[in-house]
Amino acid sequence: MKIIKNEKLISRNGKIGQWTSLGALGVLALGMYISFSKPELFTYSVVCLLIGFIMTQVGMYMGNRWGRSPRPDEKIDAGLKGLHSDFTMYHYSAPVPHLLVGPTGAWVLLTYHQKGKVEFKKNRWKMSGGGFMQTYMRIFGQESIGRPDLDAENEVISMNKFFAKKLDEDFTPEVKPILLFTSDEVELDAGDSPIPAMKLKQLKEFMRQGAKNRALTSDQIAKITSLFAQE
Repeated sequence: MKIIKNEKLISRNGKIGQWTSLGALGVLALGMYISFSKPELFTYSVVCLLIGFIMTQVGMYMGNRWGRSPRPDEKIDAGLKGLHSDFTMYHYSAPVPHLLVGPTGAWVLLTYHQKGKVEFKKNRWKMSGGGFMQTYMRIFGQESIGRPDLDAENEVISMNKFFAKKLDEDFTPEVKPILLFTSDEVELDAGDSPIPAMKLKQLKEFMRQGAKNRALTSDQIAKITSLFAQE
């Protein structure tokens, strides 16, 4: 498998996450100092605490995706190690964060690193368990699974628009999503989810089995990969 990734973007966003988190600590500390030493400036203290909280959330968001080790792209690469050379994995080098192109087609991989129980029930994805920290993080909106169906739809739309603009009308590959759970501590019950959902360790075999019924020829794969070579 070939791997193409935007290292500059990864490095830049990782640093943004680090500096935002450090800045948040400074702003929160300033707010606490004002609240205790200068009660008459209470309004400024509240503003500092509010800004610091927002910066903390942004720093956590960026850190989870760009500063966490191993990062989502690194986990995917490790999970797909040994996959046939006809496959190319694009990280942050396409209109979506993670795009896999190969004989099985064009796949957008949406990564989720939540722990605990994740299940598809009554047409919605739900989370439970994972311990105190996971519950705390969900309350503050950082570890909630959100709406994978909408996320997948938006990423598929982005890729479809890109292919429609770049490729001839007689060849537009079908773009399909996969919900990919990267934590070893997740208990996944996909139920009757209309979108394929699996643990990372299942992805390589899924692709190998799918390659038995080719969705894209070698020429079609070459057409797609040439688009990103031009980017």
